[in-house]
Amino acid sequence: IGERAPKERMYIELPKKYRAVLSKFYDLDHGLFITDLNPYINEDYVAAYFKPFGCVTMCQIKNSPGSSKDRLAYVRFSTEAEADLADWAGPHFIGGTECKVRRVVSPKGTHDCFHVLSVKKNMKTILEVNIVYYVS
Repeated sequence: IGERAPKERMYIELPKKYRAVLSKFYDLDHGLFITDLNPYINEDYVAAYFKPFGCVTMCQIKNSPGSSKDRLAYVRFSTEAEADLADWAGPHFIGGTECKVRRVVSPKGTHDCFHVLSVKKNMKTILEVNIVYYVS
């Protein structure tokens, strides 16, 4: 019985040294996962905010689970270096609100839906992960 591809896209947060290992097995998209976003900000505003750091290839905003006011965003860049530059340029104040920004990668070819994975601190293998956020 063959495995089915997941219907959701996974956004994985892990240290840079482990991204190189993961990239040996998957083609990766590079981006930022943003929380504590101002509820009045739209996708065009967020994309324009991050444009000075590189080519923004996608920007999505969704409501946080269990809250109509809290919003989450994912911003994808065309290269790893651009995503790193945007991450390192923080802290980020988007629309007058300080946002929390996490550097994430995502295997290419999966569907777009928020899943963010964070590597456990006592990680022994790259496969041990915790689901941090989920938005359907």
